[in-house]
Order: sequence, then C-alpha cells, then structure tokens
Amino acid sequence: MRVFGDSISGNCLKVKWTSDHLGLPYDWVETRVLTGETRTPDFLAMNPAGQVPLAVLDDGRPLAQSNAIILHLARGSALIPTDPYLQARMFEWMFWEQYSHEPYVAVARFQVRYRGRDPATLEPELVGRAEAALDRLEAALSGSTWLVGDAFSLADMALLPYTRSAPEAGIDLSRWKSLTAWIRRSEGVLGLASLGIS
Repeated sequence: MRVFGDSISGNCLKVKWTSDHLGLPYDWVETRVLTGETRTPDFLAMNPAGQVPLAVLDDGRPLAQSNAIILHLARGSALIPTDPYLQARMFEWMFWEQYSHEPYVAVARFQVRYRGRDPATLEPELVGRAEAALDRLEAALSGSTWLVGDAFSLADMALLPYTRSAPEAGIDLSRWKSLTAWIRRSEGVLGLASLGIS
C-alpha cells in the first residue's frame, strides 16, 4: 500500500497512526498541499478531488477520505467495536468529527500555524465553534476513559490529531481536564511522543 499524505495534516496522521498501530506495511509518499502537489495531473488522475490522504491499495485501487481509509484498514481489528450499537456510536463520532470538529479546530490551527495569523484576530465564530467542539468532547469524556465503550477505537483515532494540536491555534487546552487526560492516554496507546499538554 502507498499512502499519499502531508505530515502537517491531522487527517493524514489518522491514516499513518492507524497503519502503524495495526502493523500494516505501507510506503508513505509525502505530498505537500501548500506547494500544490495534490493538484498535479498525476495526482488528480488518482484522486480527482485533489486531496490527501489518499491510499493506493496493494491491488492498485485508490481510496480517499481519511475516515473511509481508516475504516477500511481497521476492519476486523479491535479498533472497531463488535457490538452493533457501539459500532454505530463510533460512526457517530467519526461523522461528527468531520462536520463539527475538524472544520473549526483544524481551520483555526491552519490560520495560526501556517498562515501566520495572530489567534486574537481569528473570527470569533470560528473560535467559538472550535471551543464548543472541545466542550462536547470534555462532556463525553467526563467519567469515561474512551469515547466509545471501554477501549480505544477509531472514534478516538479520528478525533485525536486535531484535538491534540489545538494549542497551535492558540487554544489553551488546560481548562478541559478530562480531554487532556484522554489525549495523554491516547498518545500512550499509539506510542506517540507527548506534546506536553498539561
């Protein structure tokens, strides 16, 4: 398998971390969004949407969209609950992540980290929605170790990358105690170096 991904992207890191956690062999092809590498004719022939991550499976078939890729990679593994209800709850979190979390937390991070914006100049609605997403995670994790059931799942995998990098948007995570504890637990499961979030 080849994975075309940009290492600065949380969506791409989901695919990398899932593959690493499951011990799946792959070749990582660094593909920079900011320099237009996803807009070349060769790349667009594989993914007309011009987005990373993109997995090209062993048989040559392409698969895009981060959550679709990790669902495919994790089939039959402990990252997907066997209980139908818990599996549906996992999907619920994954759909919510792309619609109500990533568009705010990741966009705020991109504006500050890669566009050089002062966090104080970000649109208040963007920051408010990012903080509301973190509030929802905090509420869900208060009294719970993981987002779904009693084990780390793709729900946690999907929400970890951009949540743990929220400080790069100027968002101080220290007020969300259950959330920061979950970040540390998740980093431990995946063997990631801690970002030092207190």
